[in-house]
Amino acid sequence: MVARRVLTKTFLLALVFVPALMPAASVDACFSIVVGKDASADGYVIMAHNEDDGSPQIVNHHKVPRRKYSPGEKVILRNGGELDQVPETWAYIWSEMPGMIFSDSYINEWGVGVTSDNCPSREDRPEITDGGIGYMLRALVAQRAGTAREGVLLAGKLVERFGYIDSGRTYIICDPDEGWLFCVVNGKHWLAKRVADDKVAMVANTYTVREVDPADGDNCLASADIVEYAKSRGWYDPQDDGPFDFAAVYANPGSAVHPSNLGRQRGGLNYVCAEPIPAGGELPFSVAPRSKVSPAKIMQVLRHDNKAKTSESSDGPEEGICRICNGGTQTSFVAQLRRGMPLDIGIVYWVCLAMPRTSFYIPFHFGVSDFPAGFCSKSQRPSMPFYQSKVDSPFKADSLQAFWTFSNFRDKVDGAEADVAELTRIRAEQIEKSAFAAQRAIEEAACRVHAQDKTATAQTLANYSNGIYMSSLEAMEGIVNRIAGAQ
Repeated sequence: MVARRVLTKTFLLALVFVPALMPAASVDACFSIVVGKDASADGYVIMAHNEDDGSPQIVNHHKVPRRKYSPGEKVILRNGGELDQVPETWAYIWSEMPGMIFSDSYINEWGVGVTSDNCPSREDRPEITDGGIGYMLRALVAQRAGTAREGVLLAGKLVERFGYIDSGRTYIICDPDEGWLFCVVNGKHWLAKRVADDKVAMVANTYTVREVDPADGDNCLASADIVEYAKSRGWYDPQDDGPFDFAAVYANPGSAVHPSNLGRQRGGLNYVCAEPIPAGGELPFSVAPRSKVSPAKIMQVLRHDNKAKTSESSDGPEEGICRICNGGTQTSFVAQLRRGMPLDIGIVYWVCLAMPRTSFYIPFHFGVSDFPAGFCSKSQRPSMPFYQSKVDSPFKADSLQAFWTFSNFRDKVDGAEADVAELTRIRAEQIEKSAFAAQRAIEEAACRVHAQDKTATAQTLANYSNGIYMSSLEAMEGIVNRIAGAQ
């Protein structure tokens, strides 16, 4: 097909002329993963994400309860648009990055999770109404959707009503049973594809949805004119191009062929697929894993740097361009979205602050009443001098300042010898292994009391999380003491 041949030709040119092609392309940026329920060791969907943003930043974590609203109340969007408020919004976990429009993540009480990857589009004539929508899109999905499909349809309606204010993005919208990639284009066009139950999909800052049938409502949802609009712009000709290929038609050409985007997606998929995906050529939307995928395996993918192997049969990453974990990773999470038990217990948000290769994943069940006090600070982006004063200061494992403790630790490990980073990875995996080993017994104990005593359930789950948190702080302190002793 011509659109696909053009994309491949552009890829070859990009290898020589990368800087000229890509003013809008991303390097070393966010990365997302969806594991279908039949591909998951849990038997339910797993979603995961590295959130990458330039410093200075701070990441806060909140547990927001259900809220009721009076008739006639409105939601005011960031740029002035408004819509009717619903009678009640769901409870949700909120990973907040103050001052950032497109960096927050959410998981609500039904296990509907939403996060995103910047995926620039080729759109240059966006239609925007009442200031458009951007920041509030994911929050509204978390507050109102009971399933991932509801979330996709809601997001689509909002985009069609207001218009999306940024170039383009892929929103990862999941629940325990389904995982969707919602691809939005600047203006009022969007398309979403469901990840098959037995597959794993990964996104690295360019659209990954390829050939789709917009009439296949079980697996594809889209704005009604997604194909006709592309025809009208001269981006797609069915006679010459063959079946509609969303990424080939709508992606920013520079982002679509950027070696970092292709390398990171290929590197991530090679951790789980049966046969390594060779360099060059097209990447699949999703792959069948060689074995059931566990949260621990996903953490391994999110920690991937230039020294890690991407598969059991590979010699390492291609040309050092698939660094999934990098210095701009401010927070990372792996979410177990499980049914088969009360959702307070089945939904587990494993989160680390700072880049995963120098950090520790700490589990928080949805049923905890809130995050520890140290996981939330001011809802204000810090100044660079303040940020530097925090990360450059002598290390102190302060349980009341989680983000600054993890960021400070990252600074110390990054500035140390290579073996310190390896020691950090080993200690983190040891603590996480212990957490996984204890998880089943903790959850069984919580299930026994859940129906009669929600407070006792929350305390049981909080004790488990706090224990892992304290073990992580202790490990960081020991590693920093080792660095000091070697100097």
